[in-house]
Amino acid sequence: MGPGAPQGTTTVAAVLGAPVRHSMSPALCNAAFDAAGLDWVYVAFEVDESHAAAAVAAVRTLQLGGASVTMPLKAAVVDHVDRADDDVRALGAANCLWWDGDVLCASSTDGPGFVASLRDHDVSLAGRRVVVLGAGGAARAVVRASALEGAADVAVVNRTATRAEEAASLAGAAGRVAGIEAIADAEVVVNATSIGMDGTGGAGTSPLPSRALRDGQVVVDLVYHPLATPLLRDAAAVGATAIDGIGMLVHQAALAFEHWTGEPAPIDAMHAAARRAP
Repeated sequence: MGPGAPQGTTTVAAVLGAPVRHSMSPALCNAAFDAAGLDWVYVAFEVDESHAAAAVAAVRTLQLGGASVTMPLKAAVVDHVDRADDDVRALGAANCLWWDGDVLCASSTDGPGFVASLRDHDVSLAGRRVVVLGAGGAARAVVRASALEGAADVAVVNRTATRAEEAASLAGAAGRVAGIEAIADAEVVVNATSIGMDGTGGAGTSPLPSRALRDGQVVVDLVYHPLATPLLRDAAAVGATAIDGIGMLVHQAALAFEHWTGEPAPIDAMHAAARRAP
C-alpha cells in the first residue's frame, strides 16, 4: 500500500525543523515508500529549537518510524537520543533519527550521501586535493567525509577564520584553512554555501570568479534550487565535470530510508521525485 492512503496501520515518519514547509523530503520519501510498497507516510512538522527535547520525546511517544532533522534542530536533538554514531559525535549534529529495536539512534547521513553522489559520476576522493567553500553544517560533513574517503588535502575556504579552522580540523592531518587561491590546484571543488540559491541574497551569483576554475576539475554545488547554478554553468564552460546538489539530497535521504525500514532504498524513484519537485 502506497503513502496516498494512510490507514490505522500506517507507519509515520517526519521531517522536524523550522522552516520545513518548503522541504523536498516529503516528496522524496513518499515516492520511496510508494515504490517499495511500504505502508508508510512522511510528513513535515514545524519545530523550533526550544522544543528539541519535546520533539524527540514525541518521536518516542507517537512511535514514529523515524525522522529527518533539519535546522535549527540538528545539534539540539543529539543530547536526547539513546545512541549517536561516530559522525554525529564528530560533527555535533544529526540529521536522522531511527530505531535499533527500542534504542533511538542519531546519525548524520550528509557526508556518506555526498560520497555516494560522487560515485554516481565515477568520482573518487581517494588521494585527491579537495577545496570546500563554507564552514557550516553541510561543509563540515563534506570535510569529514572527504578525509574518511582518503582525500590527500582538504582545504576550507570561509570568510570567518575561526569557523574555517573548526571545519578543517574535522579532516585531521589532511585539513587546512586556505584562501581562494587554493582553487587553482584543487581537483575537487565543493560549494557548501548558499551562494547561488534561489530565494537568497546570493541568488544568480557564483561563489567563485569563472577564471578560478579549469578543465579537468570536478565541481560540486550542493545548491539544488536552481539545478543549473552559475557556478556549475561556469564549470561546464571550462570543461570541468559539473555535479549538482540533487545527488547528495537523494542519497542522504536514501540512507535515512534504509535506517528506518531496513530495506534498500529505491534510488531511481527518489531521483525522479527530486527532479519533478518544484
